[in-house]
Amino acid sequence: MSTPYQDAGRAGQKRRTFEALVAAAREAVAAGEAPTVDGTAAAAGIARSTAYRYFPGQRELLAAAHPETARASLLPPEPPEDPAARLDAVVLEFTRLIVATEGQQRTMLRLSLERGPGEQAAPLPLRQGRAIAWIEEALQPLRDSFPEAGLRALAVAIRSAIGIESLVWLTDIGGLSREEAVASMRWSAQALLARTLASGPPPTPAAS
Repeated sequence: MSTPYQDAGRAGQKRRTFEALVAAAREAVAAGEAPTVDGTAAAAGIARSTAYRYFPGQRELLAAAHPETARASLLPPEPPEDPAARLDAVVLEFTRLIVATEGQQRTMLRLSLERGPGEQAAPLPLRQGRAIAWIEEALQPLRDSFPEAGLRALAVAIRSAIGIESLVWLTDIGGLSREEAVASMRWSAQALLARTLASGPPPTPAAS
């Protein structure tokens, strides 16, 4: 992820400044805090005015600091053709990422849930649907068998069964270990795919 200011001139220095700010913000998130631009600038030893050139507000800072931001794909370099194998590879990598960055993920989840009911600003990272795109990429071999809307509905259904929200429920409420929770999420993803292959994708929103 980059910013308009970062993309203009002195790329090397700006990249280092950007990375220092992101690193400081991620440390704060890992500690369960909600980093502000001012606090992040102070922690990184960077002038406030400079930090605001990269991040006009907290939401932009949180988006850059999210553990998943830099990932363009979760498929391996030479992905399999089989949809089930592709999906399992993506789900396994996604759940490993969630577990490895659980502290940051829980903080991001809390911040997403704390958004005010009347707030219309840009969504926090957990609401940007990044994982849905990764799942859709895994399902690409099925594009000739199902309509795009159907594959999107399947990807959304799979996303609802994996991720930090599911990990929190499975471990905190269900009492599973992290390993058992990951296995459960992988099973759920495969079950949704199998149901789709047998009887079609989940319902899609009715056209208005």
